[in-house]
Amino acid sequence: MQVLHPRCAALDLGKDIVVAGVRLQDGASVQRTCRTFRTVQAELVEMREWMSGLGVTHVVMEATGSYWKSVWSVLEGHFELTLANPAQIKNLPGRKSDVNDATWMVDLHAHGLIRGSFVPPPEIGALRELTRTRKQFVREIARHTLRIQKLLDVAGLKITGPISQILGVSGRRILKALIRGEKDPERLAALVDPHIRASRRELVEALRGELTAQQRRLLQMHLQLIENLEASVEQLDRDIAKGVAPFRGGPRASKGSARPK
Repeated sequence: MQVLHPRCAALDLGKDIVVAGVRLQDGASVQRTCRTFRTVQAELVEMREWMSGLGVTHVVMEATGSYWKSVWSVLEGHFELTLANPAQIKNLPGRKSDVNDATWMVDLHAHGLIRGSFVPPPEIGALRELTRTRKQFVREIARHTLRIQKLLDVAGLKITGPISQILGVSGRRILKALIRGEKDPERLAALVDPHIRASRRELVEALRGELTAQQRRLLQMHLQLIENLEASVEQLDRDIAKGVAPFRGGPRASKGSARPK
């Protein structure tokens, strides 16, 4: 079988260590060697210099969790890199039981049998990181909102009936008043925007419950976490807008979204 990459390496990645298998072919002569490195930055650089010293030109590694990303960043620009799908390698025939993963992969790679996965360029990778973090924060906001609703329900405060969005302007006014210790349903109802469809009587009836001191503290904690997360989401939105601007041909003015009543 034709050898496409005569001087190549394969990396078997773990959380704390990486096994580097190198295959060097000169005519019919093939030399193999393996070394183990820790995944700290200094040893990854040492591994890069070791492979460079051996004349390695192509390196393959498996897309194992997120372990590959830090290794990839150290090696990028020094070798022709390939990110392999573990399922594809596992399904290839001919594996010997006494051969370690790195040695098996480097033989496959030398003969061009590993199909590389798409690895986005750094600017796209950075955008993915921002959008994934934003998604995670939005989910956290939703979780804390559900916990607030549960606290209110336990206390007999049925705010989510007449007010559809507890984190709207009116809902937040009521939450902050409850945190301060306000108990009068008439005063609480007066905080609601007059455009809310629910009648004043419905609002007063929904607000007749009472929070304990502990529930008020928990309510304050959840609301504070939500507001911190919202501030982070707003910052992420600005960072994402800057990140996508080059792909749109220039920056766009972002429209602010008003909170619901």
